[in-house]
Amino acid sequence: MGKTSMTSFLRQLCLIGVIATLSGCASVDFDAPKTATYALTDTDDTFLGKLIEGRAEEHPGEAGFFPVSDGIDALALRLLMAERAERTIDAQYYLITNDVVGFAFFDFLLRAADRGVRVRLLLDDIQTKGYDAGMAALDSHPNFEVRIFNPFAQRSARFLDGVTSFSRVNRRMHNKSFTADNQITLIGGRNIADEYFGASADVRFGDLDVLGIGPIVGEVSDMFDLYWNYVAAVPIPAFAKMPEDPAAALLALRERIEQNRQEILGTPYAAAVEKRVRDYIREDENSFTWAPYVLAYDSPDKSQKKLADTAASIRTPLIESLSGAQKEVLIVSPYFVPRKTGIEAFVEVQKRGVDITIVTNSLAANNHTTVHGGYAHSRKPLLKEGIRIYEVRGDAAVSGSEITSDGDSGRATLHTKAFAVDRRQLFIGSFNFDPRSAYINTELGVIIDSPELTAPLVARLDELGPTQAYEVVLNEKGQLRWRGIENGQEVIYDKEPQTSWWTRFVASFMTILPIKGQL
Repeated sequence: MGKTSMTSFLRQLCLIGVIATLSGCASVDFDAPKTATYALTDTDDTFLGKLIEGRAEEHPGEAGFFPVSDGIDALALRLLMAERAERTIDAQYYLITNDVVGFAFFDFLLRAADRGVRVRLLLDDIQTKGYDAGMAALDSHPNFEVRIFNPFAQRSARFLDGVTSFSRVNRRMHNKSFTADNQITLIGGRNIADEYFGASADVRFGDLDVLGIGPIVGEVSDMFDLYWNYVAAVPIPAFAKMPEDPAAALLALRERIEQNRQEILGTPYAAAVEKRVRDYIREDENSFTWAPYVLAYDSPDKSQKKLADTAASIRTPLIESLSGAQKEVLIVSPYFVPRKTGIEAFVEVQKRGVDITIVTNSLAANNHTTVHGGYAHSRKPLLKEGIRIYEVRGDAAVSGSEITSDGDSGRATLHTKAFAVDRRQLFIGSFNFDPRSAYINTELGVIIDSPELTAPLVARLDELGPTQAYEVVLNEKGQLRWRGIENGQEVIYDKEPQTSWWTRFVASFMTILPIKGQL
């Protein structure tokens, strides 16, 4: 070995040693003391309990549902639920950001805690870097408890955990649920950040939630308890430095929240949210549609081991629903990355005479270029079998996001995770049709058996015209083409529309990397 090679080898050895040393200094105490707590059941006498009193008895075996596609509506409902809660709030999310929506969310949760409401916040650790102090301040409130799901041991240099504990930290809790007084729940695809609620000037995420009352609420609460008391749900004090003066830390957080509130007061967005809250207060609760349903979710064990070893999987009821299709399947998935077996399954259903339509993001609309690279190869084999594919444009009008914080429309991105079977069954949840949702992350959703509730999603897709999405087709030579309308004229592109050569290069390069199983 030459001198240069030896020097390089020693440097690499030293680097490995440094990483091992640094990572060895930090670990997650999954056995940290914590008290098992559970959903409160004596909430029938609360405002929300009285609001829906007796309704479930009129619909045995069913739950009441109210789909929420509009982003401003989705925020208004969360804030209103927090404001009307009297006993308990359980919130479970993949990510919450420090922006207009995030601070408003924390503001209303903190107000609820001040009123004596027990608040339990379960948050995945994927994007909490720099949040430990704020979370510790919230946790110092006597009525507010925060647990972080599957936390990184390295709070700053998280990439070190990616090197030393990849198999663990790679598995994330992707569930989203918000339940007030164990009487009403909201689940779906939205995280807590500006782009999901029409508050971002840069990007607009079209998404879908569903509000539920009746027996589904207890099932969501049972699911939350399962995750909340799971070994991977670690209390903040187990790994974050708690404030020496909790009162001062909480006061500082309140001041940040108030500063955010003052900054958005008087803006068109704040006025729109306030109006929606007032509208919902005046609305008749009979807007719920009652229907049979199946709540589908992964066991939290999926965060620690392979799917085959887990007690429950969201995939089972989803596969049963899709495989039972007789006439039509409509799939909406922002990240659509079917494996070879997935493509074969879709083709098999199509050959049974079932029409399949897939709506996903175009490269211009996709906020994850790597994921688009994983999806691209599946288009030709699906199209050859007659399966229709539509890709949402980057300049599409996204429901609920017309009003942004500064009036700019921003870039559109599809984020809805839904499917419809035979215009009768509707799925709404957090599950993407990709390997990460199927095999790595935990997910949550509901399958509703209701033509009435399915109809609006089908109508929205039927109305998805060429000005909103490109139809991907094959020409006579079997080459991909994108068909749409611009300035009133039909256009056909022979490459990914609305993209630069560099973006197309990056997406193409991703197709040759052995990472598809992680997408």
